[in-house]
Amino acid sequence: MASEKGVLASGLESDSQSIRRRNVLSTSPDGGMANRVEIDDKKTQIKKKEQTLLEFLDEWEFLIAPLIFTIFAFFTRMYKIGLSPIVTWDEAHFGKFGSHYLKREFYFDVHPPLGKMLVGLSGYLAGYNGSFEFKSGEKYPEELNYTFMRAFNAFFGAVTIPLAYYTARELNLKRPAVWFVTLMVLCENSYTTISRFILLDSMLLCFTFTTVLCWARFHRLQKQSFSPEWFAWLALTGVSIGCVCSVKWVGAFCTAMVGLYTIEDLWNKFGDTKMPPLTLAAHLGSRVAGLIVIPLIVYMLSFALHFAILENSGPGDAQMSSLFQANLRGTEVGKDSPLEIAYGSRATIKNMGYGGGLLHSHVQTYPEGSTQQQITCYHHKDANNEWWFYPNRQQPEHDPEAPPKFVADGDVLRLIHSQTGRNLHSHEVAAPVTKADREVSCYGNTTVGDEKDHWTMEVVKDVASSDRSKIRTLTTAFRLRHNVLGCYLRAGNVNLPQWGFKQIEVTCDKNNNPKDVYTHWNVEAHWNEKLPAADAGAYKSPFFQDFIHLNVAMMTSNNALVPDPDKQDDLASQFWQWPILHVGLRMCGWDDSIVKYFLLGNPLVYWLSTASLGIVAVMVAWYLVRWQRGYDDLKQADIDQIHYSALYPVLGWFLHYLPFVAMARVTYVHHYYPALYFAILNLGFVTNWILSNQIKSAQYAIYGVLYATTIGLYILFIPISWGMVGPNRQYSYLKWFDNWRVTD
Repeated sequence: MASEKGVLASGLESDSQSIRRRNVLSTSPDGGMANRVEIDDKKTQIKKKEQTLLEFLDEWEFLIAPLIFTIFAFFTRMYKIGLSPIVTWDEAHFGKFGSHYLKREFYFDVHPPLGKMLVGLSGYLAGYNGSFEFKSGEKYPEELNYTFMRAFNAFFGAVTIPLAYYTARELNLKRPAVWFVTLMVLCENSYTTISRFILLDSMLLCFTFTTVLCWARFHRLQKQSFSPEWFAWLALTGVSIGCVCSVKWVGAFCTAMVGLYTIEDLWNKFGDTKMPPLTLAAHLGSRVAGLIVIPLIVYMLSFALHFAILENSGPGDAQMSSLFQANLRGTEVGKDSPLEIAYGSRATIKNMGYGGGLLHSHVQTYPEGSTQQQITCYHHKDANNEWWFYPNRQQPEHDPEAPPKFVADGDVLRLIHSQTGRNLHSHEVAAPVTKADREVSCYGNTTVGDEKDHWTMEVVKDVASSDRSKIRTLTTAFRLRHNVLGCYLRAGNVNLPQWGFKQIEVTCDKNNNPKDVYTHWNVEAHWNEKLPAADAGAYKSPFFQDFIHLNVAMMTSNNALVPDPDKQDDLASQFWQWPILHVGLRMCGWDDSIVKYFLLGNPLVYWLSTASLGIVAVMVAWYLVRWQRGYDDLKQADIDQIHYSALYPVLGWFLHYLPFVAMARVTYVHHYYPALYFAILNLGFVTNWILSNQIKSAQYAIYGVLYATTIGLYILFIPISWGMVGPNRQYSYLKWFDNWRVTD
């Protein structure tokens, strides 16, 4: 019996539910207990369904969450995007550049062309014909669908949100931190505002985000080297680098971060003695191809398209070589110009250095030195760029009735300014800015002067002929050597102060360097009634030469964007003001009758992201001190997490921020926006690191507060992004500090 009881007990334990059901059915003739069993079964089924749903949501969260975030992103970036019908802030610049693409007119700007070509594409898709001038504050005409053009730009701003989500995942952050990073990008008021206008910033941010995502994904695939996916993400990183650099040169800072990572990665592989040399060489070659060759191809392709589209003469012609201009449709350069230069010819003389201008003079004099008439290089075309070729004073005066005598290599001649009649002159006086060189001035006239007006013609090369005996329009490169001083006429990339209208300084350089292109000149336009016109478009300018020329001109002009001490720029700001959200920026007029926009960030995002940079520094110092004392707090996985998810974002922040500390150019709050993204990623790491080991309830509570505060502040400040309508005084509740000039 004991054994039978034991068996029965064992059976009860193994199938107690069935025994209970049999007892219930046998003792419950009214069926009450049976109903309870059915209810329990339904509850169990509901729980299973809920569990299945949660498992489904958990499994597909990587698609569902970014989809939801993206929907909100498009809403916040697009809502009321056409509310203000006036040209707002830098729409005046970039809308105008888009117009040039539609009219196919060559223009010049300090930024690479990709972003502006995309602006032009948005105008083309909107049916815009390029006729609007985009004057600041002017109302858009009815036929221009500016709302579509703004929405086209806003698209790039909206897609940064899913890019941020996937980047945070690739940085190995846990789901709450991934959501927090994504939410900060979504609810960053300055990102919303800057994305809603015809500007380059949304494109710059978009390609910065794609570069960081591709780099992070490529890093995660290090154990799958040379797999198809590894190659794909390496190539995509290169394409993203090429795109971000083709929008603005700020992209070079993102490139530098990837470059430093690559150097470190290859150095570690070099230290791996077990790695075969051929494998190491393959790693090196792959990175050269993916991170140098591909970006260069993308960057150069953007310029090739730029040159191909802009086939008509336009306002930026003077920044390019004379030969390039001569091949533009509608140009005056070389048009009806005689081929060979003769004495008595009137001409414009172009400096062949990168970014070089036209030899120029005007009635203004140097404020110091000789105090004679100024000589400069000037990019805009006017009558003050014209010069007469005259014989030297030892030769007979030029007889207009005599047969033409051509200027030849080795001739000693004079150049006389057409408008003032003075001679191109140099003497033993230091140049106004480049003190090591001699000053060049205009002095005397056709009859008054001395031997310091004499210059020797030295031909360097001719792209169209091997005959160097004569000077030809456009094709002949020559130098002008001063007969007395032995120095060479030179126009570098040095700008004169305001008294020289910030035009390029022209000096006489005693260094005899035939390869110095800034001492090379050519005749651009040429007038002589006694000589027949030549075919100016017979010779093409090489693409690579034009590519280098334009990039150096962009660099020169960018460096010239320095603050003017004589002018007060109320929109400019200092680098130290950005991380602490010290100032904002008014994007338009502040009248009650217009819609007003104010560039200002989400306070929580700015202040916490800036604080996180210091937290990471303290955290790294703390662990280093403990490691030195013999403590073993961190596993290798933890060290890698700090290394790639914290230190590299901090590096990215410094690379995007510190150059603006050293720059002398004018700076504005939007220059901080790429750096802000790296600070946001760093803040995501800090919250992830601090909260991961906390109990679930604490995590939920803290993340809940962070989410709610981020969203709440975003909604509070959303009028500055969507447009403030009516008197600005009603928005005084947004003016937390005096420097936030939301109201008058």
